[in-house]
Amino acid sequence: MDPVRNPYAPGAGQRPPELAGRGRELDVFDIVLERIARGRPERSLMLTGLRGVGKTVLLNTLRSQAINRLWGSGKIEARPDQSLRRPVAAALHMAVRELAPRHRAPDRIDAFLGVLKAFAQRSAPTGRAGAAPKLRDRWQPGIDVPAASGRADSGDIEIDLVELLSDAAAVASDVGTGIAIFIDEMQDLGPEDVSALCAACHELSQLGAPLIVVGAGLPHLPAVLSAAKSYSERLFRYQRIDRLDRIAADQALCAPAEREEVEYEQKALDLLYEKSGGYPYFVQAYGKATWDHAPRSPITAADVRVAAPEAEAELAVGFFGSRFERATPAEREYMRAMATMSAVESESGAVVRDDMDAAVPTAEIARALGRKPASLSPARDALIKKGLIYSGERGTVAFTVPHFGRYLRTQPA
Repeated sequence: MDPVRNPYAPGAGQRPPELAGRGRELDVFDIVLERIARGRPERSLMLTGLRGVGKTVLLNTLRSQAINRLWGSGKIEARPDQSLRRPVAAALHMAVRELAPRHRAPDRIDAFLGVLKAFAQRSAPTGRAGAAPKLRDRWQPGIDVPAASGRADSGDIEIDLVELLSDAAAVASDVGTGIAIFIDEMQDLGPEDVSALCAACHELSQLGAPLIVVGAGLPHLPAVLSAAKSYSERLFRYQRIDRLDRIAADQALCAPAEREEVEYEQKALDLLYEKSGGYPYFVQAYGKATWDHAPRSPITAADVRVAAPEAEAELAVGFFGSRFERATPAEREYMRAMATMSAVESESGAVVRDDMDAAVPTAEIARALGRKPASLSPARDALIKKGLIYSGERGTVAFTVPHFGRYLRTQPA
């Protein structure tokens, strides 16, 4: 098979050639946009799921839907070491610039940009020792109007963000459209920023303002939001993004291949689904390797078996290994215990069932390691901060990466 014509794209946030199995999410968002356009109340949207299920790809696709409806839009990626103030200012600057050519009152745009500049330039509070703000907190936005005074510049991120987003929504309303802010890796926002964002979305929903936030994050994102504001459970529409079912996984493989006049035998599709588990990133990885190894069409199960070790080796380095290397020895010990507990073995020692993505009780991990639960808290908390595990329910943890338990069981202690 010609590798130049290989249609598959296993990349971080890279849109696959066929966005299969996400029709419902796209339809829901289209309804949200239409309802807001008609002045109907709607909630902001939160996408949650494990790594590799295509949250970033879906987030980008939803943004394209908003742009196609002439909405203003901006996207940011949350980072645990960065305040929300700078990135949200940049995202809103981009969104309003998209709306400005259609606004009849340039002075109105300039007035908002003055508020935006004041918000962006408001430094974060100094540390306990009175240290100067970090360089990123002294960021100067490229806005050619003077900063406003008395609006979105109090220094309290919750007050300022409510005022800023309310003013941005008013600009969108003038144009007869809306603004959508897309936030990836939303679970990495700091507690104050999460609280401020919830408060702003709450205010906007009460006003019926045409501005929504679309977030994407790991499965514990709802718990992060709930810890900030109790009403967040009712404030957002939550959509769990999961692995593809068999029909969608086959479509993701077959549709791009058919455009290249290539076919798959049914047994090849059976084996590819078994190997990938239906996770979109793995579907692309195995599909790409299989295409490169297959001598001709139709692609057979034998071709998949020959190609699988190459796909697995690439995943072991780029998808699993890079994450494993970030963990300390104590953290690796903790994860290995999780991986062992997720496997069910027969009397002969063979793994007969592999619940590698299931939650594991923390008390059982401590028992397996012969340690007290409290002594393992630092390792658990560090793994959560690094995004390697999450706690969806109290007293349990699970891997954020599909098949990570299986990978760990292949690594030497």
